Amino acid sequence: MTTSPKSEVWTVFKRLLDYLKPLKGVMFLALIGLSMYALVDTAFIAVIKPFIDEGFGGQSSQLPSAAGSLSHLDLGTSHGFNSDNNVLAMAPFVVIGLFTLRGLANFLSTYCISYMSARIIMDMRQEVFEHYLTLPVSYIDSENTGNLISRVTYDTEQIARASGSALITIVRDSITVIGMIGIMFYFSWKLSLVILIIGPIIGLVISVVSRRFRKVSKNIQTAMGGVAAATEQMIKGHKNVLSFGGQKVEAERFAKVNDQNRYQTMKLATTQAISQPLVMIIGSFAIAFILYAASIDGMKAELTAGTFATILGAMLAMLQPIKNLTRVNAEFQRGIAACTTVFELLDTQPELDTGTLNTDRVKGKLTFNQVDFSYPGQEKRALNGIDFTVEPGKTVALVGRSGSGKSTIASLVTRFYTGLSAGEITLDDHNVNDYTLASLRHQVALVSQQVTLFNDSIANNIAYAYPGEVTRAQIIEAATLAHAMEFIEPMPEGLDTQIGENGVMLSGGQRQRIAIARAILRNSPVLILDEATSALDTGSEKAIQEGLDNLRHNRTSIVIAHRLSTIESADQILVVDQGQIIERGTHESLLDKKGVYYNLYQMQFGS
Repeated sequence: MTTSPKSEVWTVFKRLLDYLKPLKGVMFLALIGLSMYALVDTAFIAVIKPFIDEGFGGQSSQLPSAAGSLSHLDLGTSHGFNSDNNVLAMAPFVVIGLFTLRGLANFLSTYCISYMSARIIMDMRQEVFEHYLTLPVSYIDSENTGNLISRVTYDTEQIARASGSALITIVRDSITVIGMIGIMFYFSWKLSLVILIIGPIIGLVISVVSRRFRKVSKNIQTAMGGVAAATEQMIKGHKNVLSFGGQKVEAERFAKVNDQNRYQTMKLATTQAISQPLVMIIGSFAIAFILYAASIDGMKAELTAGTFATILGAMLAMLQPIKNLTRVNAEFQRGIAACTTVFELLDTQPELDTGTLNTDRVKGKLTFNQVDFSYPGQEKRALNGIDFTVEPGKTVALVGRSGSGKSTIASLVTRFYTGLSAGEITLDDHNVNDYTLASLRHQVALVSQQVTLFNDSIANNIAYAYPGEVTRAQIIEAATLAHAMEFIEPMPEGLDTQIGENGVMLSGGQRQRIAIARAILRNSPVLILDEATSALDTGSEKAIQEGLDNLRHNRTSIVIAHRLSTIESADQILVVDQGQIIERGTHESLLDKKGVYYNLYQMQFGS
């Protein structure tokens, strides 16, 4: 929202305020503290007049009637402050009392605002993170990973500034400015008329600068996403960077996005640096006018030393709050821009889950009936007329070149992608769209080439997201069937061994066997093996092949494989090319045809 109208900014701000509804009590205390702080500052300026006029004596008779009545009301003879000494004697106690009250108000407001800000950010981060878990795979695939991370980290920090330190300044300094203007008009409305001219000019400057702040802040968010993405890419590919000597390439790539972030930050700083002195210069004209007006003979007759000192003091006291309001405007607009980005994300539609069918366990009959499918935003079909049936407990293997559509078929089973162009997919003769997402995915266990492990123990990785309670014996049984205990038992801590981020402490074959153990423990009736052995050496492949056989036992299985040796025993083999099934049959029948499958087999194993 780089050029958002005021109404849209207000809409975003109101939505942000919704997060404060559970914190009404804290908000009330914060407002009391902020108001008290500002009013104490105002009161301190207000007592300058009686301190000067009454304390040093003799000039109160020249005051305007309104100001004079205030002076006698506050410090008149009825209250016992007849002499100069009495007023000056009371002054230290008044000052100490005011500043003590100011300190208490500052603590109350700062603590309450900080508490609210921390809660807002915690709630918003949690909401964003949980919303990520509901978004369709197509959205995550299309977004820059760095931008997704930036939403949770950087953008929410900008919102913290808008709802925290900025709110303190906006409320407290606004009340201070209003209080000071009130004092000025009370003691001399003639001198204070300059505010009516200067105020709108300052307001216009702040309005123009605000639009600039929002635009640049949006660009900074994008630049921060680029920084996060470049960093993550380097860290994930650290070994490749070192092995290929790509340090210079990565350094130059990062320098480019880093410089872009610096450039946008400096644009914001430049706008801020120009706006603050501009407001100060405009304010100086108001002070200059007051000094000039006070020198006019007609005004001299109406002014006392205390009145002049109070008005000048109020004007000077206003400059810092006005400067703060101008400076904090940058933070506030950054927060509003970040809010807009986060709210746009939260408004992104989650995965469609219109199904109503729930079942504990399906039998496992899986059918693709003349399925056509195109990825979002692409005209070319990824699948064209896919038609096959896998009976319960049987295995179908998908083979073909990379990009032929094999993994797309697997993704459609679990509804990672939706919106078929034609045909339907059924599980136990029910359209997969009729199932609730949770129920459908509970029926399917996935083991892919890209194994995802978490920075936790081996046992917890095997039992990841297991529904219900899981016993140690169940984990050991699953690991044994996956032939994973062979390498787990020699480890110092066995199943309790920490494996690092994404299993960095394990080899590829070991990670794969943990993934198989996880699938065995899940005990789902439908199994998808997406090139589960393609990255393994022959020894590792043989070590886990029995684990895969154990896993496929009595399960409906879809096996995607490059290595044809792993699918020779499949009940049906489908050869996929450019989104179409061009051959189907058993291993022996396809070899007899001497077609595409035969040629693939010859390439791998020779004559």
